[in-house]
Amino acid sequence: MQIDNSVAAVVTGGASGLGEATARALAAKGAKVALFDLNDERGEAVAAEIGGIFCRVDVSDESSIEAGFAKAREAHGQERVLVNCAGIGTIGKLTRRDRETGEISHLPFALFEKTIKVNLMGTFGCMAKAASGMMTLDPVNEHGERGVMISTASVAAEDGQIGQVAYAASKAGVKGMTLPVARDLMNEGIRVNTILPGIFMTPMMAGLPEKAQESLAASVPFPKRLGRPEEYADLVCFMVEAEYMNAECVRLDGAIRMPPK
Repeated sequence: MQIDNSVAAVVTGGASGLGEATARALAAKGAKVALFDLNDERGEAVAAEIGGIFCRVDVSDESSIEAGFAKAREAHGQERVLVNCAGIGTIGKLTRRDRETGEISHLPFALFEKTIKVNLMGTFGCMAKAASGMMTLDPVNEHGERGVMISTASVAAEDGQIGQVAYAASKAGVKGMTLPVARDLMNEGIRVNTILPGIFMTPMMAGLPEKAQESLAASVPFPKRLGRPEEYADLVCFMVEAEYMNAECVRLDGAIRMPPK
């Protein structure tokens, strides 16, 4: 699918990091972009800079998702591209033993549930709403293509580290949805792909001490640096435009394989 001014796109988590870079890249190619995020100030600023629209959306809440799509479609029409970047990172071992008291505790159910609701159910919810809308569109080419959906998992989906049980489970779920959703939509002309980023220079990463950033960069086989959000955005644009790419889960990680910790 060619990205131009006839294409409307929705990017969740579009106010920062991978989502912001993606929104900017799509807009630079001419797409009309709607940003879903909870950061009003940053979201409005980015939207203004790229000539898009900001929609305050909590992806863990179905009614909020519906309201976001309604606002985006009123401004730009039915989207043909959805990019799911919204997510949270959580840390916590399944169980832990206090070294001083010997007391044993486990990861709170509420934390696990929140991680699944945002990262996995949020991705599912936006895909379901977007696909339903895309199915109403006329195809853009002779092969019947109507839309493209791209989600963000993580290398943690395959290399989950100690303390990542909730995060890894949520991202493995995103990866696991890719093929069945692509099959669900194969007769509707809607392609579905997923990116598994490695260690990227996002706002969260930028908050770490410089030595910690250097150590993480050194752990990448090649190139020995952190990923750039623009590289993620480049892959998104390629996936949108490469018609034969469907049901793929692609690692973008400099060949890193995460150690246990």
